Parts: sequence; structure tokens; C-alpha cells
Amino acid sequence: MEEPSLHGVNNNGDSGNTPRPSGCIAASDEGGNADDPPPIPNASSPSYLTEKSVGESRFRHNLDNQDDLGNIHNYAHTIPYGNVATKLKTNLETGLTTEETSERRDKYGHNKLETSGGVTWWQILIRQVSNSLTVVLVIAMALSYGTMDFIEGGVISAVILLNIVVGFFQDYRAEQTIQSLRAMAAPECKVIRDRGVLSIVKAEQLVLGDIVQLAVGDIVPADLRLFSGVNLATDEALLTGESKPSTKNVESVLDEQNDDVPIGDRLNIAYSSTTVTRGRGSGVVIATGMDTEIGKIAELLRSKIHTSDSNQYWATRAIKKVLRGLKSGLGLVGTPLQVKLSWFALLLFGLAILLAIIVFSVSLWEIDDETLIYGICVAVAVIPESLIAVLTITMAVGSKAMAKGNVIVRKMGALEAIGGVTNICSDKTGTLTQGKMLARRAYLPSGRTISVENETSPFDPTSGSITCQESTITGGAVESDPELQHFFQAMALCNLSSVFQKKEGDTSAELAWTATGEPTEIALHVMAMRVGHGKQAVLVRHSMIMVREHSFDSSIKRMSVVYQLQDDKTLFSFTKGAIEVLLPLMELSASARTDILAQADTMASEGLRVLCLGYRHFTASNTDQLKDREFVENDIAFAGLVGLYDPPRKESASAIKQCQGAGITVHMLTGDHLKTATSIAKEIGILGPHIPGSSTSFAVMTANEFDKLSDDSLDDLDYLPFVLARCSPTTKLRMLHALHRRGLYCAMTGDGVNDSPALKGADVGVAMGLNGSDVSKEAADMVLTDDNFASIVSAIREGRRLFDNIQKFLLHLLISNISQVILLLTGLAFQDRHGVSVFPLSPIEILWANLITSSFLAIGLGLEPASADVMSRRPHSLKTGVFTKELIVDKFIYGTFMGCLCLVSYVIVVFGAADGDLGADCNETYNSTCGLAYRARGTAYSILTVLLSVMALEAKHLTLGLFNMSPEKSGPLSLLTTITKNRFLFFAVMAGMITPFPIIYIPIINQVVFRHHPLSWEWGLVLGSLVCFVALVESWKAIKRRRLRSSGRIGDTRKSEESSIA
Repeated sequence: MEEPSLHGVNNNGDSGNTPRPSGCIAASDEGGNADDPPPIPNASSPSYLTEKSVGESRFRHNLDNQDDLGNIHNYAHTIPYGNVATKLKTNLETGLTTEETSERRDKYGHNKLETSGGVTWWQILIRQVSNSLTVVLVIAMALSYGTMDFIEGGVISAVILLNIVVGFFQDYRAEQTIQSLRAMAAPECKVIRDRGVLSIVKAEQLVLGDIVQLAVGDIVPADLRLFSGVNLATDEALLTGESKPSTKNVESVLDEQNDDVPIGDRLNIAYSSTTVTRGRGSGVVIATGMDTEIGKIAELLRSKIHTSDSNQYWATRAIKKVLRGLKSGLGLVGTPLQVKLSWFALLLFGLAILLAIIVFSVSLWEIDDETLIYGICVAVAVIPESLIAVLTITMAVGSKAMAKGNVIVRKMGALEAIGGVTNICSDKTGTLTQGKMLARRAYLPSGRTISVENETSPFDPTSGSITCQESTITGGAVESDPELQHFFQAMALCNLSSVFQKKEGDTSAELAWTATGEPTEIALHVMAMRVGHGKQAVLVRHSMIMVREHSFDSSIKRMSVVYQLQDDKTLFSFTKGAIEVLLPLMELSASARTDILAQADTMASEGLRVLCLGYRHFTASNTDQLKDREFVENDIAFAGLVGLYDPPRKESASAIKQCQGAGITVHMLTGDHLKTATSIAKEIGILGPHIPGSSTSFAVMTANEFDKLSDDSLDDLDYLPFVLARCSPTTKLRMLHALHRRGLYCAMTGDGVNDSPALKGADVGVAMGLNGSDVSKEAADMVLTDDNFASIVSAIREGRRLFDNIQKFLLHLLISNISQVILLLTGLAFQDRHGVSVFPLSPIEILWANLITSSFLAIGLGLEPASADVMSRRPHSLKTGVFTKELIVDKFIYGTFMGCLCLVSYVIVVFGAADGDLGADCNETYNSTCGLAYRARGTAYSILTVLLSVMALEAKHLTLGLFNMSPEKSGPLSLLTTITKNRFLFFAVMAGMITPFPIIYIPIINQVVFRHHPLSWEWGLVLGSLVCFVALVESWKAIKRRRLRSSGRIGDTRKSEESSIA
């Protein structure tokens, strides 16, 4: 069996099987013709510092020091590529060895631009210190020291330090997580190393002398001196400002006397960060990192920014710097959710000042030390000090969870948006299907049909058999049958794939078959190899060489190659493409066209993807016309049809069912034939009787039909199409706009260069990590590392979990603040013998409850696993965000419950069981008259702490009660499962339940620090408050569930949960 080489490069530097007598690449002229693809958006990357106004950067050559590898980029365009390889001590066929790459990387560094290095440790530290929440604590600390209350001041200082340290380390870990995720999503490239082995490596691992292969959609990873190419062109707009792609000529050698050659004229160089818009090629790395042209521009821009700042008046610079620092310090820079929460924190800060003013007004502005501390105490009570730290931890955990689920988050805003998407527009091939094509059926011009049976692997040509009219086809039968010969030659030669056996060692008993290339071409190649007509076998048998290639172009949906027989110089062209594109180019009778279309429809209705094959003969006199694509692809002879099958992924049907259960509509946008797409859509559940609107005439459309409808006509449709066939990138973008006009939120998948506008315009752009182009990855918000639709569903589940958890810990933190405000404001009425208001809670108790007890409980809620019904309810509104009406109402109701229970218990201790005498001067220190005040304060604190711990369990779900959150269990086991499922939260709740005991009973700490006394019978009030609070919360949740059922928004809760769990 044949084994084609992994790359098409021979010693003279030509592309494999592609001689270039004229020394030029097959390409359009400068004026442009039909070969030029439509304009492709520039592929900019956040890591590339560019500026269009910079224009062309020119650097004088230093030809005097041509022995230094690091200097070769200055003159590589002036010498032949063979000389470049010699100077770089590399081999164009086999590349460098691993040892050589390590040595050169150590000497010249990694292939990356110098940047600010991300967020530094001191910036994170400043971010922890300079925010409104810490400012309140600092003020409280200063006032405590100012009133000579060193214990309280010391405790507040310790709390501030602890908050900063915890926040710093968690924020630092989050930054490290983000950096690692960016590294995972870094651009990759194909490089030949270690005796010709083709590998995929991170772009930053490239070194001088590496051999890199390029294809359409790739971002050039470093500056390359090209040595082979077919129809290769790159978009260099970010360097030159020229929108027209630059057509490359690998044979070009520029005049070395001209040491000021513009970048745009260096046709033998491919520059780092530019995009391959057409063709393919190979090059040797001549510059990496800051030595590349884009690196030089980055250096110029850094100098320009510094110069620009230095030219401004010092006061202007100072003001701008202060404003930037203030905005960053207050958290007003970040994702939409982070900014919204930061504004919310500032609102609470304003409310804290208002409450302090109320306290001072009650005392008629006769502000002594106790009144001042009471005002600060109330202000501190309203601030959720741990909010930002808990949010940071939750987002970091969400990013890591998605990475484990094969989803790399490139933009943190996508974490918030993915859970709220209402529609998913997905590709078919490789995403909903396996992306491994199998050739199943074929149709020949004579009307004969070919079938492939018993294949066991999409890559193994030795498995399965091919029959024609119930007779097995062999290689000899093909050679003796011109019709079969043309068919299999077109299939094998108009093909860029390689199929070969892995050589893992001489001792291997059975070598595994593998392949490189597009799935469609691999399937065709494998089918041809089954009858001994693989590409290399045909070329050797007939002594054929390729003289011209017209690469596949998505705008015209076809590809052609021209081969020449070395014996008699006869020329053959072979073309493959979409049937609706090739049939008009063929000389066929009306009846033949009808038969071919009927066969194509039959294959498509069986879920097969149909390709049309053709061929044409030329004479030597036509050689000069072969560069004209229109000439080559005209008057084609029909060679046959091939039906290919891309089986759906096993998990696609269940993933789509989960989406539909979650209120998400799935649309298939594919380039396949209408009937093929429809068949697959029905098989995986996108279409079906259970889907509203799937039986309408507009449920399935071709892109041509869709594009003919006006925007108003699309808006008048009850349902947008569920399947769009023969879809182009512009159709994807139009579909996206139609969804947005309906107020819907869309996740869009894409893998091609031209998918970038749709990916950028979508609420969540999802690129393919395995088969996606670098351009699409740079434009996307998320990247699927396995190209699997089920991973999108996992990301939606994780996004909803994240959204739910943010709501949960927000609810918990704000309940604590509201209850404390109720208790403290009402406490203004409880005055001692001197008419001074007595603290129902001491400042230390408040800080301990907010920063110790609540923080760990909130973190536990942030780590909460997805609730059972997370995928059985409709998407949340991205406009409303986390502050929904339900959350706002709940926090006031639960906060009122908690605050009133603390207040009632306080009143019972002071006025019910005693005479109401709160002593004198009991806010700052203890004296013999303060026993009642200290015992009542200890009661209120204990109830607050215990209720906060229980509320953390209740906050696990906003609607379901404690006793029905785990429907997979019944009876007491259900409650036990609910409590213990989240281990971190379980231990935080246990700690919250236990910590009141040592704080209440340890001498000195209880009286001097926390300013309360041990309890006795008051524990009965704590227990009674706990029972009452759980009963009140469960009653309110029952009311909510009843309202939801009566409104039809939810059905049987238990059933929906169980189906979601299943």
C-alpha cells in the first residue's frame, strides 16, 4: 500500500508535483480576476500591537554581518531560499532536530512580542486596597484608633489585612488561571522537525530555521522566507495598509543593492501576524518575536505612546493617571458583570453614608465617640465587604471548569453571556457530526452505481469492499474500464489529503492507519486506495506531474488541478465541487442532467453529502491558458457523483434535546446539500413533530432562498429557519441580525476565515479548536478544543451554574446586610441610663459576621454544583442580569425575617425576661451595669450567625426548599444529600454553627473583644429563631412555587429535575 510523504517539498524547493517553469506561482495578475476571493476581514489579535496609520515600516539592511543567524531577516529577501536554508543550517525537507530547536530557543528566546506581562503582583495588591469597600473599613479603623479603642481598631486592622491577603491570593490565582487559559488558546502552527515529521506546536515555540507549512485561514506565526507555494496570498493590511491580498512568488530574489525594499514588495516573504487568504505554501523561519516586522512596529508604537505621553502637560498626565487608577481601583474596569457589581458597591457605599447621617441626626448631631462609632457600625453593616473576592473566586472556578469541559474561554464576558443564550447557530460537519466522512455510494455516467460495504475505519483502505452492479471492483478492473479510470483518477488526483500507516516502531504487529487533510478529501482518497488507485499510485503508474492547481474557493465551491503525462505531454484537468456549481459547466444532454439531479436527490435524501467529479483533456497548445481558471473549468466531462456520509456524533441528539428542554432553539447552518442537511437534522432532533414550527415551509431553506427574503419578510416569519443549507458566511451574518432584531441572544459557531464577522457579532462566538482557522479563533469568545456540539451545551450548563451561584451568594451577602441594618437602626431606640443608644451588635460582631462567617459561606455558594433543574428552565435575561426582580424581593423578605427574629429575641432578653435596664456606657467597655446589654447582644449575634449558616443552605436554590432540592433521594436522605453534596459549603455551615460557642464562652475574648456575655436559657431563643426562620423561608418558597405553577412557567418540579439529572 502506498505511503505519500507528509509534505510536498523536494530538494529544489518546488512544491510537491508542481513545477514552475516560469519561476512564478500560479496566481492572478495584479489587476485581479476571477481567482481573487472576496475581501476577507483583517485578523487582528489582542497580542499583536498594530496601528494602521503606521503604514509600511522600512529598515535598512545590514549586509556586512551575514554570518549571524539573528540578522538574516534583514536580507533574506535578497538571496535564494536555498542560500537562506544554508545560512540557517536547516534542511527544507526534514527541518531541525529537537536539540537544535532547544539551543536556538535558549539563544534567541521565544517567538512572542514583549508586552507588559499582564497584571503584576503589586497591581493586584493595589486593586485589593483601593476599593470603596476597604475604604469604609479603613475609616472605621481610623475612628476606632482615634477614640482610643485599640482592641476594636486592632481587630478591624486584622480583618482588613486578612481580607486583602485572601483577596490578593485568590485574585492572583485567577490571573494565573486566565494566563494559562490564554496559553492553551495560543495560536498553533504546523512545523516539520526531526527528519520530516509534521507536528503541530505553539507559535511561540518556533525558532530560526524551523520549516512551517501554511494553509488558507492560518495566521503566519513568524516571518518566513517562502520556498514553496501554490496560489499563495496573504493579507498584509496590518503592515502595509493595502487591502488587496499580496500574491507571493517564492522564486523572487530582490536586488540586494536596493537596501530599502518596501515590505509590500517583498513577495518571497510571509510576515508574522498576517493571514493566509488563498492557496498554501511552506517557508523557513527567518525572524521571531521582536525581530519580526510586526515586532518592530510594536516597538515603534511603544516608543510613540511614551513620546506622546511625555509631550503632554504634566498636570494633564497626572490627572489622566489618577482617573485611570481611580477607575481601575474602584473596579469599574472589567466584564459587564464586574462593572455592574462595582457600581452596586458604590451605591451601597452611598447608602452607608446616608445611614450614618441618620444615626447622627437621631442624636441631634451631638456626636461623641459612641455616636460616631455607632454611625460607622451601621455603615459597615450595609457593605458586603467580601463581594469582589467571592466573585473573583467564582469566575476563576468557572473558567477552569469550562476548560476541563473542552471549552477555552478567551473573553471573560462570555462566561456571563453563555448561560443566557436563547439560540445556537451551529455548523454541521465536525460539530454535530463526527467530521469523519465515509464514501458510501457513487453514480457513473453510464448509470451504473457503486457501493462501499463493510468498512470498519474511515482511514483504513484495506477494510471494506467496493462493488459495482454487485461485482467487486479490483485495480485491474479499473485500468480496463475508462469510465472507472476517469472516476477514480478524479477522486484521487483532485485531492490534497495523505493517507498512511503510523510507523510507531519496527516491533509493531499491526500499524494503524491515519490521515491528514480535509475529511471529505480523506474519504475520497481512501475509496480510491481501496481499488489501488491512490494518488501516489496513479502518479507513478502513469508518470504524471501536476502543473497547475486552482484551490478550493468557498465562494465558487469547487477545486481543479491540471496534470501532465510525461511521456506524450498530454494534459488532463480534474475538478470536484458542488453539483449545482459543476453541472452548468458540463456539456450534458437534458435527459442526462435530469438523471444526475435525480440521483443526487436520492443520495441527499439518504443523508449523504453529494460531490460531483469531472475531467477534461487539453493539448500542449493550451499550456499558457491553464492559469485561467475559467478556461480550465469549462466544457468539463462528467465523471460521476459520490455520496459521502458524516455520521452524527453519538452525543449530539441528547445534547440538542437538553437545549430544547432548556428553552434554547438550535439552528443548523451548513454548506451541505439541502436534503443531506434535512436528513441529519431529523436524525439528531433539530427537526421533528415535537419542535414547534419545524413543519412550516420556512423551517428548511437554502441560503439562496433565505438571502432573497427582505429583512421585513424575515421578521414576519413566525419561526426563523431551523436548517439553512448551502450556507455562506454572509448568510450566517444575516441570520444573526435576524435573531438580534427579535431580541434573542445567539451563540454562533464558525471555523473558517470568513466566519469572523459572524463570530464577532454573536453574543457568544464559538470557534473550533481542532479544525478552525486561527482567524476564527482570534475572533471568537470561546474555543472548543474538541469541536463537539455537546461541549457548547456543557458550557451553557456551566454558564447557568455560574449565573445561579452569583445570584446565590449575592442573595446571602445582602440578606446579612439588610438584617443587620434593620437591627441596628431599630436599636437606636434602645438607650441606656444616659440616653445613649446601645449597640444591639458590636462593631466586631458585625465585622466577624460579614467577613468571616458570611465570606466562607458565600464562597461555598459560589462553588455550588449546578442545580438539578438548571437545564430544564428557560434562559435568563442578559439585559436584566443577576439583579432580577425575584432576587431583589427575596433579599428584602429574607433579610426582614432574619432581622426581625434577631430584634425580637433581643427585645425578649431585655424587656421580656428583665427590666429593660441597659446600664451605662456599655458600648465601649464593660462595667457592672452592662450584664443585660452584653447578654442580649450575645443572643442577637448567635441568632444572626446561626441563621446566616442555615440561609446558606436555603440559598442553594431560589425556589426549591431544603427538603426537595435532591429529588433523586427521598425522606431524610434527601435533606442529608442536600446538606453534604457541596463539601466546602457543608464545612462552612458547620463552622458557622459551631463558632458562636467559643466566641460566646472564651473569657476575655467574649467580654473585651466582642462585648457580649455567655448565654444560658437564651439558647432556647436561638433554637426557636432557627425553627421559625426555616419555616418562614420554606413557606415563602412554597408560595413562589405555587405562583409559578399557576402561571404555567413550571410544571412538576420533581419531574423536571429528574429528567435533567438523567
